[in-house]
Amino acid sequence: MTGAGAGAGDDAAGAAGAGAAGEGEAEAVKASEAAASAAREAARRRRLAEVFGDVLPEASSDEPRPAARGDEWYEENRPPHHG
Repeated sequence: MTGAGAGAGDDAAGAAGAGAAGEGEAEAVKASEAAASAAREAARRRRLAEVFGDVLPEASSDEPRPAARGDEWYEENRPPHHG
């Protein structure tokens, strides 16, 4: 009976150790996926630079600008006939 109890305890300890190792492996997989994604993005940018040079802006003209135009811009650019 003592042997069966010890074996059961060993299995529980082994399962807990395997869970901790699995978490570490999962984090390592996430880190490697992030590194692979960054490498793919860098390769994509290199290919674009080879083809187009530095003429491509980071943001396109249809993306919102960081600073919104306010009343000041409107007042400066308002046509005279709009009083």
